[in-house]
Amino acid sequence: MNAPAPNNLALPAHAPAPAWTMQQLLSHPLMKPAAALLTLLLIDLLFIPGFFRLEWKDGHLYGSVIDIINRAAPLMLAALGMTLVIATRGIDISVGAVVALSGTMAAMLVGGDMAPAHSLLLALSAALGAALLCGLWNGFLVSTLGLQPIVATLILMVAGRGLAQLLTDGQIVTVYYPPYFFLGGGYLAGLPFSLFVVAAVVLLLALLMRKTALGLFIQSVGINPVAARLAGVKTASLILFVYVFCAVCAGLAGLMISSNIKSADANNAGLLLELDAILAVTLGGTSLAGGKFSLAGSILGALIIQTLTYTIYSLGVPPEVNMVVKSIVVFLVCLSQSAEFKQLVTRRGV
Repeated sequence: MNAPAPNNLALPAHAPAPAWTMQQLLSHPLMKPAAALLTLLLIDLLFIPGFFRLEWKDGHLYGSVIDIINRAAPLMLAALGMTLVIATRGIDISVGAVVALSGTMAAMLVGGDMAPAHSLLLALSAALGAALLCGLWNGFLVSTLGLQPIVATLILMVAGRGLAQLLTDGQIVTVYYPPYFFLGGGYLAGLPFSLFVVAAVVLLLALLMRKTALGLFIQSVGINPVAARLAGVKTASLILFVYVFCAVCAGLAGLMISSNIKSADANNAGLLLELDAILAVTLGGTSLAGGKFSLAGSILGALIIQTLTYTIYSLGVPPEVNMVVKSIVVFLVCLSQSAEFKQLVTRRGV
């Protein structure tokens, strides 16, 4: 009896994984945002003396890079939450209002004295609870009542900041309780504590996306919500979840901002943060049409925005130019995601 022919297509168990080719590397979704960030860092290296200098002082690191990462932490959190919302074809423009509301709640409960009026745990829980209720409200309007996401979140964008201003009577609430400052201004192992908070949220999301079917369900809803519902995906519950998660991330960002500035400013806290979050998400490669999303890309997008802001200010450029540059970046990102523009460029032979 003849022996079966060997399967020449099977790789031996010890065969190394195929190496990445240059074309695969250049076409990787994270290549564009990574290249943009490296370009900004190169400009900083050439034109800002001592940009990469780090020094150890008072038990932790100091330097421009550390400052950029620390200040980008609230935007990273907002961008992570916005990523899931945009992936389901939604949008949340109430992020800034939730930031102001959560920071106001915490600051008022902690109080303006050295001794807190209420326990710190109660203040943080109430602030995140308020953010969670905001997310439930947005998710209910979108998933149950069927309102357009931009209209539904516009309601909270106005009402949320208005409620925060009512709570503070339009005044800035100053906090003097040192333990409250640790969340946004403290250090752990020489690094800003805010980075560990962002890392914990990223790790949680990565586990949910890789170890469960949540990432697949979010993509399916973003690509075709009707088909996803017919396939058995609970689209309403999923949409409710992403808006709640986005609001909780915004609430956590509000706590960071309030803790960092040692006060709650309901008028200006988180102002236009939702626009920066949307820009960070799109810079990272997440499609505004839904379905395709990248958590790592959103982190890179937040770092790009904060590095760009730092670069403009450090070079002595008027702050107003920052908004103009952001608008140009938004225009270019929209062009890069436009199928009609790509077809036009292809027909022109560019």
